[in-house]
Amino acid sequence: MEKNKDTIVRREVFLPAGLSLREAGEGEGESRTITGYAILFNTPSAPLWKDDDSDAVEMIAPEAVTREFLDGCDIMMTMFHDRQLILARSKFGEGTLTYDVDDKGVKFTFEAARTADGDKAIELVKRGDLAGCSFAFTTHYYDSDFVERKANVVNGVSHITYIVKAMTGVYDFTITDCPAYPATSVEARDFVSALKAPEKTEGEEQASEEEIKRMREQWREMRRSAKRAIRIV
Repeated sequence: MEKNKDTIVRREVFLPAGLSLREAGEGEGESRTITGYAILFNTPSAPLWKDDDSDAVEMIAPEAVTREFLDGCDIMMTMFHDRQLILARSKFGEGTLTYDVDDKGVKFTFEAARTADGDKAIELVKRGDLAGCSFAFTTHYYDSDFVERKANVVNGVSHITYIVKAMTGVYDFTITDCPAYPATSVEARDFVSALKAPEKTEGEEQASEEEIKRMREQWREMRRSAKRAIRIV
């Protein structure tokens, strides 16, 4: 299998109190600064899949994301997974979206524009209706230098953890209303099916050529999708 194929992936991060409006200083009026964590290190994602035989989660290792790495990316801050609803942007380290990398993860800050979308974001964050974050990134899933796979079996069920140790790009941070299983989107279901196929236990038949071909096509589609709106179906 080729290792030079990138897979665009959106991961949901459960942060019940992850988003907040920064308090305004005296005489400054209402704050329009929204802050939160888009990436958490060493924290399980929502399940990539979960069935009777196995389940899988993903964790981002601290070494996977550095300030220098993010400064080399073009990152949009969006709402509801929709790149049409852009709230801020960091283009190669410059722009209206700022971020810091600490021991916990990647914390972002931006000043909401005085637009209908900016006003909507502020109101929904203030009310607590928007309380989750996610992000889109690429990596080489079948290169152990990029993603390490660990598994253990409990009561006949395989519990799999993918540990992302390196990425090839980060494309957006998103604030969302209700982080959901990635497998609720059509694109993600295809990706998960392809992801599970090669991950047979030792001695089992590996993915067929047709499965691999389909996976590669899905990779290409997901790469193209990163340039369009990312949506939940």
